[in-house]
Amino acid sequence: MTHPHVTIRDVAARAGVSHQTVSRVINGRERVNPDTKARVEAAIAELGYQPSAIARSMAIGRSGILACISPNLTDYTFASIIDGAERGARERGYFLMSASAHDAETFAALVEQLVPSRQVEGLMVINPYADGRFQHLPPNFPTVFAGARPREEGANSVSLDDVAVGQAAAAHLLRLGHRRIGLVTGIMSEDCSQDRMAGYEAALQTAGLPLEPDLIIEGNWQAHSGYDALMQFAQSGALPDAIFAQNDQMAVGALRAASDLGVNVPAQLSVIGVDDIPLAAYFDPPLTTLRQDFAHIGQEAARLLIQAIEQPTAPRQHVRLPAAFIARRSTGPVV
Repeated sequence: MTHPHVTIRDVAARAGVSHQTVSRVINGRERVNPDTKARVEAAIAELGYQPSAIARSMAIGRSGILACISPNLTDYTFASIIDGAERGARERGYFLMSASAHDAETFAALVEQLVPSRQVEGLMVINPYADGRFQHLPPNFPTVFAGARPREEGANSVSLDDVAVGQAAAAHLLRLGHRRIGLVTGIMSEDCSQDRMAGYEAALQTAGLPLEPDLIIEGNWQAHSGYDALMQFAQSGALPDAIFAQNDQMAVGALRAASDLGVNVPAQLSVIGVDDIPLAAYFDPPLTTLRQDFAHIGQEAARLLIQAIEQPTAPRQHVRLPAAFIARRSTGPVV
């Protein structure tokens, strides 16, 4: 039975040795007389002493701590990835600490604080290309990108198969008979926005349709940018048949704009998003979307990061996860 209040000094007193000798037995880094070692091990068993995992890891030159740096800790997407990563790390005996860096300068300061001091053994980065923060990544240090693909081969990565997502969303609208499909992208400096747009283009090409730049508006992942995009389409006098918003928040903004314009969804306009946020099924109408499993992305990212720590010569991996298509009432056939 473990007794949480038993200390290393209690073990030392029971075994009749110094606490430094107990520490050497526990950590196994130095030779200890066999009789002395046996007495210490017997005292540990009798008292139910449980060494601190953190103290033990520090004694052997490892912290057992991973760091996750995200643009913020409140966004649903980021928080869900972190939650999955924390569980994945804990299952493998590691502790994940998370921090927010709203800009590249803060990111660089955090990296400088955590990495050279070896306070952490590995680094998980969410949204590395939102700004110039990727330029401050530590060289030759175990790193994984969660929710983004790397532009260089130095880091492991786990993300949604964004090209397939863009293709599936557009293909669904095309199957319903829509031919003028408006695209509301995320921030175009981000790879997932570019990849989802590439999938959209591929679906149009397969259907024999040209890419129409007037049907593409850049958003910023926030609901208001989806609202503004649909209003911009309406003001141009060329409202599309359908809208593919690259995330659910922008899709919800488009739904609200359609309501304000008196445009019936889906009779006059179909709308599809990406993510399947918790409220997606409760909007009016419920939102058709492509669900990504954020927790799974986090768990896989933790797995790859720990593998990079424990097997430093292992080849880097880039995992692409599929999305699940969720059909609801915000999309329908052309009337």
